[in-house]
Amino acid sequence: MKRIRPIGLTYLGLVVLTVIYSCTSKDHSIKMKGSDTEVNLAVNLAEKFTAIDPSFSIAISGGGSGLGITSLLNGQADIANSSRPLSEEEIEQFKKKDIALKTVVFAEDATAFIVHKDLPLEELDLETLAKILDGTIKNWNELTPVNLPINIYGRQSSSGTYSFVKKKLKIEFSAAAKEMTGNAQIIEGVKVDKSGVGYIGAGYVGDEPETKQGIRLIKIKETPTAVAYSPNDIEAINNSLYFFQRPLYQFVIASSWEKVRPFIEFEQSDKGKEIIKDHGYYIKD
Repeated sequence: MKRIRPIGLTYLGLVVLTVIYSCTSKDHSIKMKGSDTEVNLAVNLAEKFTAIDPSFSIAISGGGSGLGITSLLNGQADIANSSRPLSEEEIEQFKKKDIALKTVVFAEDATAFIVHKDLPLEELDLETLAKILDGTIKNWNELTPVNLPINIYGRQSSSGTYSFVKKKLKIEFSAAAKEMTGNAQIIEGVKVDKSGVGYIGAGYVGDEPETKQGIRLIKIKETPTAVAYSPNDIEAINNSLYFFQRPLYQFVIASSWEKVRPFIEFEQSDKGKEIIKDHGYYIKD
């Protein structure tokens, strides 16, 4: 009989979500760690997969892409979910340990920038966004009629989203930026802070209009005169027009490949793709 036990823990600043399923064979026990951007999607995929094959046991935890990759290096995971590619340093670490990896790109994500629903701001160009996040622009009155000091809600340095935004904008984040444990915490912070701004995976914005959730999605344009695009504009994503879109990775230990292959194949099936799209992510054929 299948047993599902979701556990939510906060430990040493990491948010851990674990789903455990009963299993009769150790060969069907899979450990997946890493990206907070992917964790809710991974849990849902695991639930649907084990409904089809209840012999599998899949334990899933978040905490950031860097944590997942480190877990592979330390033999503590079979799959690392990552919202960024491996760094040169990480590639060398795997080579030194003689650990072979397989790479799966299973979805496309867009990073969304959010502010409080009442802030009268609709769009930003890249230069202005960079100046907000690095602390050069400190008050919203430099951009809007609102006279409030800007509060930045970001992620820890172990987050793939943190690294992605930093590299795309070629900045160092302001030392005053708040380091949150995940997307949900950033949304909660911004929706109660009229001076807040943050970045999250677009898949974390629900089906309701953002303003009903207490936040506003900011459209992004590359230059002041360019067209601004929203991260939930499917046509823009399919045509690679949104500046902050990226592939989502799963790095798999090669020695675990045969064990995890049925789950990977489920993700790539029509049912798996439907689940991925339902979570607000994209499949690019």
